[in-house]
Amino acid sequence: MTIAIETPANIVSDDRLAKRNALVLAVAQALAGGNNAVIVATSGIAGASLAPDPGLATVPISAMVVGMWVGALPIGMMAKNYGRRFALQVGSVFGVLAGFVSCVAMLQGSFPQLILGTFCGGLYAAAHQSYRFAAADTASEAFRPKAISYVMAGGLFAAFVGAQLVIFTKDLWQPFLFAATYLGQAAVALLAAGVLVFLRIPKPSKAGHHEATARPLSEIARQSRFIVAVVCGVASYGIMNLIMTSAPLAMVVECGHSVTESTLGLQWHVLAMYGPSFFTGTLISRFGTKPVVGAGLGLIAASAIVGLLGTSVAHFWAVLILLGLGWNFGFIGATAMVTECHRPAERNKVQAFNDFLVFGSMAVTSFSSGKLLATIGWVAVNITAFPIILVAGTLLFWLALRPRPHAA
Repeated sequence: MTIAIETPANIVSDDRLAKRNALVLAVAQALAGGNNAVIVATSGIAGASLAPDPGLATVPISAMVVGMWVGALPIGMMAKNYGRRFALQVGSVFGVLAGFVSCVAMLQGSFPQLILGTFCGGLYAAAHQSYRFAAADTASEAFRPKAISYVMAGGLFAAFVGAQLVIFTKDLWQPFLFAATYLGQAAVALLAAGVLVFLRIPKPSKAGHHEATARPLSEIARQSRFIVAVVCGVASYGIMNLIMTSAPLAMVVECGHSVTESTLGLQWHVLAMYGPSFFTGTLISRFGTKPVVGAGLGLIAASAIVGLLGTSVAHFWAVLILLGLGWNFGFIGATAMVTECHRPAERNKVQAFNDFLVFGSMAVTSFSSGKLLATIGWVAVNITAFPIILVAGTLLFWLALRPRPHAA
């Protein structure tokens, strides 16, 4: 009987597959990420025109985040039972539905339908947010941070896809603002589904040695490293979502800036979110996850400070750019920390649980943002960031002081 031994040649072969998958997922991310950009840029403004109460204007964006939260665990379960590609393609179906339902909502002037459309967009986002974990599935430990980073870099092009889609289509179907935009959103989701056909990730084993060595989720979740990773992921994504959700509405409704100015601000924001991904993985490999996450938290705090200094277009754009940079370092670093906390047989349930917690925090911040903005204003939204950053930064510093246990 021949026994296969892992050699450097085998590792190179594995990383060739990982690089191929990272390229496929990066292209898919460039298209699928436009879904979020469209919803964030349009649904707050659309909600303000359709909602019975101005305080409910950001509910459609919150519905997207709830969809991400609700979809996180099912996406993980489908990936475990049927394979990663199947789970991601199911998400693409909801991406197409999101565009069609939202288009009909604008044609009929229906606020509940708009909420349903953005909720479907959230289910889609739960799937395409897991592209980063899919990239790590076939990667060696050394290449894993770069694989995650390369996929996130695909989101750089989502900034152009989403923002330009809004700018060029918002008035095409007069007098129904954004109706054509949502049809374009459905078409882009369909293109992303076609790209995912080229993804090659072996289906997980359902029995055998790997299942026997899998630990209970409760045991994994008690690890200090996992706890800190989740808290930093929650802080990075939650605060980013809180400020990003409020910014377009604050620019257009509260400060009188134009839709084009707010959309371009979001384009710069998404560029800042994904642009650094070309080298974030290299920074993590060189300096480790904790310094990179710490830098991200610091940049998010800096964005909130700028938000307190003024409400000109330049101030808003600076807030969104710093916020995107901070999210990139904080969230990619936290994602890499999560991949260090589980074994191969545990990856789907641990990753899905992490996303469930992160997206749950986003749901809270989304619902809070509209009320904060309507009752207290843009200043209150920015002040809210500081205590959350303080908690996450303190835990990260505590983890850095602890000696890391040896791997089993």
